[in-house]
Amino acid sequence: MKKDLHPANYRPVVFQDLNNNETFITKSTVATEEVIKVDGVEYPLVKVHITSSSHPFFTGEERVLDIEGRVDKFKARAAAAEKAKSARIAAAKKTSARAAAKAEKGEDVTEKA
Repeated sequence: MKKDLHPANYRPVVFQDLNNNETFITKSTVATEEVIKVDGVEYPLVKVHITSSSHPFFTGEERVLDIEGRVDKFKARAAAAEKAKSARIAAAKKTSARAAAKAEKGEDVTEKA
């Protein structure tokens, strides 16, 4: 086997889930500034947003992780599109009504002459 292929600074590190404060101790080479005491021993701390203890796939829960409000954005876009469509339809009706009125006036003028 090749020598010095893998890093030599493996050490126990605590990964903490920010959703439910679940902690996992595992070996890692990740660099971190924070530390945490677990069972009286101080370990480097890495905070993560989601782990197997909080992810719906692993927990079996059906919940929506819609942080940015994607559903609300979609509904707002759909409402704006519907409003724009009805405004275009109203403008087209108004234009056709004006054209019809002008045409009618044009016929009246020719009949009087």
